[in-house]
Amino acid sequence: MLLMMKLFSEKPAWRVKEIATRLGINEDTAANNLKDLSYSGLLPLDTEKHVWKLIEGSVVPQLTISLSYAEAGGLYLAGRLLAQIQDEQNWHISMALKKLLDALPPTLQEQQQELLSLLMFSDDALPAEQRQRDMSQIFQVLTSGWITRHRIRLTYQPPKSGAFECFFEPYLLEPSAIGRTIYAIGKSSIKDQLRTFKLERILKAELMDGSFVVPANFDGPKLLRYAWGVMYGDEEPVTVRLRFHANVTKRLHETRWHPTQSIQLTTYGCEWSAQIGDITEIEP
Repeated sequence: MLLMMKLFSEKPAWRVKEIATRLGINEDTAANNLKDLSYSGLLPLDTEKHVWKLIEGSVVPQLTISLSYAEAGGLYLAGRLLAQIQDEQNWHISMALKKLLDALPPTLQEQQQELLSLLMFSDDALPAEQRQRDMSQIFQVLTSGWITRHRIRLTYQPPKSGAFECFFEPYLLEPSAIGRTIYAIGKSSIKDQLRTFKLERILKAELMDGSFVVPANFDGPKLLRYAWGVMYGDEEPVTVRLRFHANVTKRLHETRWHPTQSIQLTTYGCEWSAQIGDITEIEP
């Protein structure tokens, strides 16, 4: 779909057959993708006699920024990390990354297609049960509620119990490299307590009219200070100690594994320690 959107930045009207030929896909797939782009609002399109065209007065959104070489390299690496943790379809993230990559120097843009291909899943030929779930709509509702501070009504499916419905006030969105996912932290109407919801476990999400105020005592970075990933725990942090052989001590120093870590040299190598709020994620 991103490549399809780029075609409309070249000229405002295309026949389905032309798009299918340019992108190397069949006409049915091209037509379905055009409908999805139009209905989702990602691209303001109208159709007449197999010709799809931008609605008069509309444009394909572009981003223009100025970057130093070091900044461009940092942006590219950030995109690579994003591509590595995302394993479901999410066209909002893909589109944001495309706009940022379009701002990179030409030498880095040459690698753009490879990076975008990691985010765009060519699974049209796969059976429906094998295709990646499209999280675009749920992600859109979640981010809209987070940014505009509007309540969300969602249906959530925990891994070991039945699905339930609740109202949710998203205070913070947090990516997790460990789980290759995104978590939402906020207040749930069930017991009126702080909860962490995993994106892939949200079955339905709807933005509500009612707004909310983030409590003055909510401090996201502080809450996650003792988390190994995103599980911060409700009790006092636990001191975790790990002993390492001298052969790997130098390697251990190359990475800051946790904000609270300390490393003490010993006769056998070193002892690494940190304050962990919930040991579930570090046990493996």
